[in-house]
Amino acid sequence: MDACPCGSNVSYDSCCRPLIKGEQKALTAEQLMRSRYSAYVKKEIEYILASLHPDSRADYDEKSSRAWAESALWHGIKILKTVAGGAGDNEGQVEFLVSFTEKGLKQEHHELSSFRKKDGTWYFAAGKTMPKPVSRAAPKTGRNDPCPCNSGKKYKKCCGQ
Repeated sequence: MDACPCGSNVSYDSCCRPLIKGEQKALTAEQLMRSRYSAYVKKEIEYILASLHPDSRADYDEKSSRAWAESALWHGIKILKTVAGGAGDNEGQVEFLVSFTEKGLKQEHHELSSFRKKDGTWYFAAGKTMPKPVSRAAPKTGRNDPCPCNSGKKYKKCCGQ
């Protein structure tokens, strides 16, 4: 069995392939999101444009989408959260995390995607890259702590202004 890249534990032929080939429509926003990920893995770039909402197509860059799909080694998608986007909804959001390797570096892409239906068909409308959490190597300097620049002043009266 050729497992579907979307992580459904179903074969590609009975999962995302029928959507990518236009034989079926996505029933939910999450199903469309998973099929778009599979399209990147399978380098089916035409589907990326076809599943993009018509109002959002003016900014689409096929060349960079194709380059990313072809240069990345895809490791998987994890759906973190879905808001609405069911069969009876007209809008929905899917937050996901994709892991991949590009130019020898393992990376993650964390995004909150918005989906809208038009004429009964789900489309990807927009995506917002989520910021990576900041982690500090050293504890945060408090306002009344001595300034780390060694001026002898309190942080709030020196570099913390």
